[in-house]
Order: sequence, then C-alpha cells, then structure tokens
Amino acid sequence: MRVHVADHPLITHKLTVLRDLETPSPVFRELTAELVTLLAYEATRGVRVEPIRIRTPVTETTGARLADPYPLVVPILRAGLGMLEGMTRLLPTAEVGFLGMARNEETLQPTTYAERLPADLRGRQCYVLDPMLATGGSLGAAMDFLFRRGASEVTAICLIAAPEGVAEIERRVADRAVTLVLGAVDERLNEHGYIVPGLGDAGDRLYGTVA
Repeated sequence: MRVHVADHPLITHKLTVLRDLETPSPVFRELTAELVTLLAYEATRGVRVEPIRIRTPVTETTGARLADPYPLVVPILRAGLGMLEGMTRLLPTAEVGFLGMARNEETLQPTTYAERLPADLRGRQCYVLDPMLATGGSLGAAMDFLFRRGASEVTAICLIAAPEGVAEIERRVADRAVTLVLGAVDERLNEHGYIVPGLGDAGDRLYGTVA
C-alpha cells in the first residue's frame, strides 16, 4: 500500500479553515472542493493514458489522452458527495459510481445501504472519495466491494485520517494495489471513533444535520 500525505501550505491553510467550528456550510463545501482538486493531482499521478497524434498550429506531435476504460470515481455517500465536484473538475471524462455506507455508532461497523456501480470493474482504476478516514471500516468495506467487482487499482482521497484508520486499511488490503492520498494525518481516534482534533462530522458540516 502506498500512502501519500500532502505537504503543502495551501492545503494546510484550507484544512485549518475547515476545522474551525465557525466555518459555515457554504464555505466548507467550497473549500472541500478546492482541497480535493489539489489532492487529486497526486492521486492521479498513475492514471493510465495512451498516445495520440495531434496537429498543433506549427506541426504534428504525439500527446496523451486518458486510456479506455476511463477511471471510475466513487464517492461514499453522503459526505463523499461534497468531494465529487473537486474531483470531476480535474477528471471531467471520468465515470461516476456511488456507494451508500453508514457507520453503526454503537459497533462502529459499516453497512452498505445503496450502490450504483458497473457490475464488471475488470481493468478499472477506481478513485474513492471519503472526507474522513477514521476507523477504516467504511473505506475498507468500499475497497473490498470494488475489488470483488474486479477493480485493478483503488486510490482513496481523504481530507484527514487517523493513524488507526491508516493501519486498518493497510491490514485489510494485503498485496492489493491501493493508494491513500491524505490531506493530513491527525493525532488519534477518541472513544466514540471520531478523529482528534478532526473537524467534526463532515456530512453534517457539508449539508447540515438531518433530523
């Protein structure tokens, strides 16, 4: 498993604003999209391309375009939806699938309540969007789901992570082709499975609390 933690002052600055309790949802959503676009540059470093001949105003040359099959972007509902715009801004031709996963707040175990994905993912590079890598349960289950469908590589983009979550993903993926691209690794999880210092519940801060 490859882990890349972004080390850039702009990312640190934007994460600081996200963490602030006083940051309102509209600003939180805008900054989330900006952060994902920045992280996506690193996440897509290994995206497959194929050569293509083109004509410039001066001469012919060889360039590159995304190879078929196109990458598949998979936000984990609901919080991952807040990351989708930032990702498709960089990869507008990527296909998008959806996984609905929720964490049981007592057991901390994930359950899948919805999915909209191709039945056959053989040969596909998949990019999973999940703002928080806490216990690693939901993200690990999402990766298992994609690999069972035949995905060849899975890259996860997370705004922040806990060391426990990173360790859990590493334990689960074994020798699979997995990459984690993270904005920051925080101190720890608390007794409720929330990241410390963290930024709270990303879904609630993106979209408000659902009664």
